[in-house]
Amino acid sequence: MERGQIIQELIKAYAAELETVQNYIAASVNLDGVRSDVIKKSLAADVTTELMHAQQLAARVKTIGGTVPGSLNLLREQNYLQPPQDTTDVVSVIKGVITAEEAAITQYNKIIKICDGQDYATQDLAIKILADEEEHRREFIGFLKEYEKR
Repeated sequence: MERGQIIQELIKAYAAELETVQNYIAASVNLDGVRSDVIKKSLAADVTTELMHAQQLAARVKTIGGTVPGSLNLLREQNYLQPPQDTTDVVSVIKGVITAEEAAITQYNKIIKICDGQDYATQDLAIKILADEEEHRREFIGFLKEYEKR
């Protein structure tokens, strides 16, 4: 696998992490209602983790010879995580988070595979971030089970 492809995939993950930070902040501020409090707090707390992931990815891009792009050169794709019109629609936010986590899991699995036998340090970083994303998805799947009961 070419180093350029690894850098490209790291930058894609970096962009997604930063987009997730933006969307988690928006949801943690915009949601209204009694049922939103736990979700708002969880998302606000997760901003730190997602930002740390972005910083780790950026550092790795630089370490292996890439250049970290600025905001105007970053892809934005999270249509599913945009703030809902109805600020009490907690379930759509939860579903958006699950979709975002599944996209992240897919991306980190891709990085793990392309790094295998080529770049063990990047692979190790992707494995660690993957574990965080899987845990976050599990947490929000649990939230969804409870919120859909009502």
